[in-house]
Amino acid sequence: MSDKIRLGNFLELSYEELETKNIEAAESGLSMEEASKKYRDYLAGESRIKAVTICFSNIEGRLHMLDYDKKFFLKSHDNLTFDGSSIRGFSELHESDLRLSVDWQSIVWLPADVFGPGKVVFFASVLDRKGTPYESDFRAQLALYTENLKTKEGLEAFVAAEIEGFLLEGVDAEQSFTEQTGFNLISSGGYYHSLPLDRLRQFVDATAEIQRAMGFKNEKDHPEVAPAQFEINFSYAPVLRACDRIQLYKLICRQIANTQGMTATFLPKPIAGINGSGMHTNLSLAKAGKNIFYAPTGTDGLSEIAWNFINRLLNHAPELCLILNSSVNAYRRLDPNFEAPNQIKVSANDRGSMIRIPFGNKNTARIEVRSVGPDANPYLTAFALLKTGLEGTPLAQEVEKRPRLRYLPSTIADAIRLYKASDFITEILGEKSKEKYLFYKQASADRNPRELGSTIKTLEIIHHHEVTNQLLWNSF
Repeated sequence: MSDKIRLGNFLELSYEELETKNIEAAESGLSMEEASKKYRDYLAGESRIKAVTICFSNIEGRLHMLDYDKKFFLKSHDNLTFDGSSIRGFSELHESDLRLSVDWQSIVWLPADVFGPGKVVFFASVLDRKGTPYESDFRAQLALYTENLKTKEGLEAFVAAEIEGFLLEGVDAEQSFTEQTGFNLISSGGYYHSLPLDRLRQFVDATAEIQRAMGFKNEKDHPEVAPAQFEINFSYAPVLRACDRIQLYKLICRQIANTQGMTATFLPKPIAGINGSGMHTNLSLAKAGKNIFYAPTGTDGLSEIAWNFINRLLNHAPELCLILNSSVNAYRRLDPNFEAPNQIKVSANDRGSMIRIPFGNKNTARIEVRSVGPDANPYLTAFALLKTGLEGTPLAQEVEKRPRLRYLPSTIADAIRLYKASDFITEILGEKSKEKYLFYKQASADRNPRELGSTIKTLEIIHHHEVTNQLLWNSF
């Protein structure tokens, strides 16, 4: 059929229209009830919308999507069920039915050239059969926790993530990885360097345009330190929305790379001997619209609240490491020879520190957790960082003694041991979710040699939680 023949009149908005609508929706300040009424009325009245895409994530952070016919969705929006036993880390076969609770405030109008015409997307949290937030869906747990923080203490958490990735030659390059062939990078350029129309720049430009259209409020984009490495930054947002955007960011990058005959990978260390990729997580707290991490006379411009938050993170860093660095491959990135943030300390300048204090003012003061891998579950990461920073035990300082320099675990096996033995992790995640997450991380570790060695192994790539396909899962 000719491309010129149009059989359906489906919604296709310009990038400028999309950006306006998406930013207005994100900044509307509507309550969930108000947003539900507004967007259900909108969908009912907009004949050019054909389908509604619902997004949710499993316990390891892999994004899942369902498309609902718009008419069916409007009739059944409060009773959307799915088979949880088919999703890794969700329910057992005998308790398979789970429900999706639509987050009406999360609406995003989608670029038709990437997602197809006539679609909008909402994120959803998972509910159990009783209608309560499902214990192993950390989007649901993060939403519940931040809602309680705001209601009980007036606190709001904000996050901005700097997510690095690599561009590889060929489509589905990760699934065809072997130790003999490795990966082929699409360029050999350096930090901030690419020709205006080379493949890296074309990918970055296309991805940035789509992010802008989807209301991300971009800040900057550039090639990173390693060859064929990229970073496309977007504005801070309330923590739940920021995590949704991390999931969409990686989805967009993968789709654009695929369209251009490449693979965008968020493996932390796909190439030995060069810098890896991180997901630097910038975090701050606000109360009554005021950034309470800022203190003009405080050390490095941070308040006592911020320093207490940092000290709790430093104290619990070893047992948190499996959450922030969730794959075998992630521990290659913590190699100190390549600007690795593997030191359990805080610094305004040293990029080997787990936590850095960027220069800031009353609006931008924040902490930057640099040890997070780009393949970490963003919802679980944010949930764990917030609960630890607010509820953990501060790092005890021995008077008149020089602090002993501590390091993050160097292998996933060591991280598993610390996570498994931690009563604090049990407290913040719950016993059942802690064990579920551990099961998948242990299974991954068991497929690989304990010591990483200098060669990236086939199994650490093809069994990676963001790479493995359903066929391979079924063979586990």
